[in-house]
Amino acid sequence: MKQNLLPFDGEVFYRSDIFNGEISDHYLSLLLDEIAWQNDEAIIYGKHIFTKRKVAWYADAKFEYSYSKITRTAKIWNPILLEIKNRVEASTGNNYNSCLLNLYHNGMEGMAWHSDAEKELEKNGSIASVSFGAARKFMFKHKNNGERVDVWLENGSVLLMEGPTQEHWLHRLPVSKSVLLPRVNLTFRKYVGM
Repeated sequence: MKQNLLPFDGEVFYRSDIFNGEISDHYLSLLLDEIAWQNDEAIIYGKHIFTKRKVAWYADAKFEYSYSKITRTAKIWNPILLEIKNRVEASTGNNYNSCLLNLYHNGMEGMAWHSDAEKELEKNGSIASVSFGAARKFMFKHKNNGERVDVWLENGSVLLMEGPTQEHWLHRLPVSKSVLLPRVNLTFRKYVGM
């Protein structure tokens, strides 16, 4: 039986049984080498900024996806991503047609509070967040009452965010000076367009 990590207003499930350590390390190495990484960019308070964190977006087709006031065009799946995607889908029973990847070089790179509620994504759809590399703390905060839930994302783990989670909860990856190794995060999603 799956245990929901959120007390209310959403569904989050943690899985550590889909990828073992050896295959996780293998995938991390391949992803670091074979993904077309680019520095992420955003427009914040009218300023165009580039982050140290790198990103990539892959999908079934050349979908256009916007966040932080920047539009990105997806690249078509490569074999390694399809292999990971197929394994996640088989284990979770969900289907995904796109994946946003993040490369955090060390613990000094993180992500501020946000929710993945862009209009191009399926409303209340499943998002599977797969982690390879350094273990990192991941935090949820309820949008109304500020209640927090923290979870450690280990190498090879899968965090499923489902139902109205994005509507009611923010999440972030805080910085950590003690983390010296890289982490690659794959967020498999269902893109539905405008």
